[in-house]
Amino acid sequence: MSFSSATKNELSRIPIVDDCCAMAELAALVRMNATIKISRNDNVVLKFTTENAAIARRIFSLIKHIYNTSIEVVVRRNTQLKKNNDYVVVVNEGDIPRRILEDVGFIDEDHSYFNPNYSIPKEIVEKRCCKRSYIRGAFIGGGSISNPEKTYHLEFVTGSEEHAEDLSRLINTFGLKSKVILRKENYVVYIKEGEQIVDLLNIIGAHQALLKLEDIRVFKNVRNNINRIINCETANLSKTIDASMKQIENIKIIEDTIGLENLPQNLREIAELRLQHREASLKELGMMLNPPVSKSGVNHRFRKIEKIAEDLKGDE
Repeated sequence: MSFSSATKNELSRIPIVDDCCAMAELAALVRMNATIKISRNDNVVLKFTTENAAIARRIFSLIKHIYNTSIEVVVRRNTQLKKNNDYVVVVNEGDIPRRILEDVGFIDEDHSYFNPNYSIPKEIVEKRCCKRSYIRGAFIGGGSISNPEKTYHLEFVTGSEEHAEDLSRLINTFGLKSKVILRKENYVVYIKEGEQIVDLLNIIGAHQALLKLEDIRVFKNVRNNINRIINCETANLSKTIDASMKQIENIKIIEDTIGLENLPQNLREIAELRLQHREASLKELGMMLNPPVSKSGVNHRFRKIEKIAEDLKGDE
């Protein structure tokens, strides 16, 4: 099961308690997932189609909780792609479909079945808990989240620009920074930062998904820090080796021309130590001297040795 499906399954199991929050969640599902069918005798049928059985149960439970009406659930085989089952939640009893659409603000005096209202009614998301429920419904109906082991990306896909802009503004009331882009014929509300995705999962109540994502984030951060340390140490080791080889080369020039015994005592001591300890760092060489010398002091002595070697090469 994908991380996205597991998150939706978790959200679909959240207990339905308050009527206002149930209505807010249903309002989002209608805008993200519902289709309206009008028969010749003007009977209205409301349908929700999903490949996820948990989402179908959630839609069924929300409508049953609010309207206590009979609801039909049809399971059909999807012959395309992976051939998963499609679950179709059908509401067709009396005037219930029309009541649902009116209650969620999808149709009103200014909006008909053929020109529905995709904006988010302010009265439906007046309370903070209802805002959270609406975003949850939008994610269940048309959201997805990438596998956090690969990348951080959470999005909501809707066919309405008006709904996308309203949804983005609603999400951003919680201090987040969602954005809207056009992708083919749909509008996508998305968040890319890992920390903000964690915050949004907390807002909609996906706490298990949140904990798993946080575990992955911590592991990735630790792994990245270890890699940075290893890379830094490798780079430093390479620099130490390169510097050591250059210093030995300078010492050999002096040894083969004038001899190390003709160097001042402090330079001769550090030159002999370098020949004996080729892999040692400047700090380690300084600690071997008596009395010990700082790293900068050792480096100063090697610069003098380098100058002598350069002069000797010039004389040749």
